Amino acid sequence: MTRWLLAPAALAITLALPTPVAAHRQWMLPSATTLSGPDGWVTVDAAISTDPFVPDHNPIKLDGIAVTAPDGSVGAIENGSSGKFRSTFDVHLSRPGTWKIAGGMRAVMASWTADGQPKRWRGAADEFAKAVPADAADLKVSEMQSRNELFVTLGAPDTGVLKAAGKGLEFAPVTHPDDLVADEPATFGFLIDGQPAAGVQVTLIPGGRRFRDQANEMSFATDAQGRIGVKWPAPGVYWLQATFSDTKTSIPQAKERRLSYTTTIEVMAP
Repeated sequence: MTRWLLAPAALAITLALPTPVAAHRQWMLPSATTLSGPDGWVTVDAAISTDPFVPDHNPIKLDGIAVTAPDGSVGAIENGSSGKFRSTFDVHLSRPGTWKIAGGMRAVMASWTADGQPKRWRGAADEFAKAVPADAADLKVSEMQSRNELFVTLGAPDTGVLKAAGKGLEFAPVTHPDDLVADEPATFGFLIDGQPAAGVQVTLIPGGRRFRDQANEMSFATDAQGRIGVKWPAPGVYWLQATFSDTKTSIPQAKERRLSYTTTIEVMAP
């Protein structure tokens, strides 16, 4: 069950805009992605920073985070706290299967000129007409849609929370994201408005950036089936971001729709 989070607080979680090179990157990092037992807990760090998993900029606001249980019911974050550079919260996995922890936003960004001065606005699409003058000079408008998701599994992985909603840019993995092993290649798919999307730009960056000179970034573009194949260089935690732009906007003034999808995946040793 995918949710679009439109509250103003939710807009703050996505300072990392869907551009080829982002000044800051949003991420959520779980204490584990797979657990065993009758129930379990994960602790999640959530932040926006220069490099993935190195908190140095802003925390992600917790009122924009939703939890979905394997059966589609609504879960909850617990023990939430936000500090200077990161937020932290717990999720109780009370039943077996794959859970989704997610934030996201839909917004419109506009710039124009009034009385010789530049003006800017960002907000929900249904607020655009009230916030931006209809006769604004030099008007430039873009729509933005982003998702930031985690998948954590208690026991055997399943696919209920991976079902696409058919809106925006979505993750459609062929290989389950909680069943990744370093010596086994993975196949990931991406959909735009429910259809396989060719040409989506995908970036993978392994964790531990602080301790090496290079980011070791891997770049891909989806094929005609909307898929990429990944050969893992090593076990570890990886930050994944997919981006795409098109002209399928919901308001006539917008000339561009900018889409992004972010997730964190864990690759186990063989």
